[in-house]
Amino acid sequence: MSQKIIGILGGMGPEATLDLFYKIIKLSPAEKDQDHFRIIIDNNPKIPDRTNAILGTGKDPLPELVMTAQNLEKAGADFIIIPCNTAHYFISGIQQSVNIPILNMIEESANYVKNIYPSFKKVSLFASKGTYKTKLYNSFFNAKNIDILIPTPPEQEKIMDLIYMVKSGILSEQMKSQIIKISKEQIKKGTQAIITGCTEISLILKDKDIKVPIIDPTNILAKRAIKEAKKHRIY
Repeated sequence: MSQKIIGILGGMGPEATLDLFYKIIKLSPAEKDQDHFRIIIDNNPKIPDRTNAILGTGKDPLPELVMTAQNLEKAGADFIIIPCNTAHYFISGIQQSVNIPILNMIEESANYVKNIYPSFKKVSLFASKGTYKTKLYNSFFNAKNIDILIPTPPEQEKIMDLIYMVKSGILSEQMKSQIIKISKEQIKKGTQAIITGCTEISLILKDKDIKVPIIDPTNILAKRAIKEAKKHRIY
């Protein structure tokens, strides 16, 4: 018997994929190469923009998402993880196309907050317009009696700008100050934590930057993937 093989459905964007891969490596209890988990990554940046599709201004990404998931299954992955929040809107369609499970990053994040911060009732979500529109986080968090606070429309626009800047390879102190400013406004409104609900935001905003906890779904997913990968494969 051997450990399960992790499949990463990536490319949305490549930096987010790298971030998840890196976190799995750093969180793995390894002393030598052979102690690490086997990971298969399909970094497919040709998947159409998920937010544009949800807003009705872009191509449907589901066919590419399905093809990429099927590639991972054929390559030998035992389960799939997706380092893109907005792509989770399409998760049921992807799941129907493969015979291996897909771990839901948003569901795992809701479970984490409830377990680690059981007294929390209000958390703020920094995410793409597509994630806001589909209310992906609301259903899972509301089921745990946790309200999702969202930034104002102008703040949402600024967050989208920052997301696309990270995707284009830009990281700066000015970007950090902008996201910290939005965070402070949310804290004034009573938020108890900030969810970096788009992986690119977690590359800008760090724990030391604000006074409330930062909930990083990518980090939560990495830990969950490691737990799943430790289980023995069933042939």
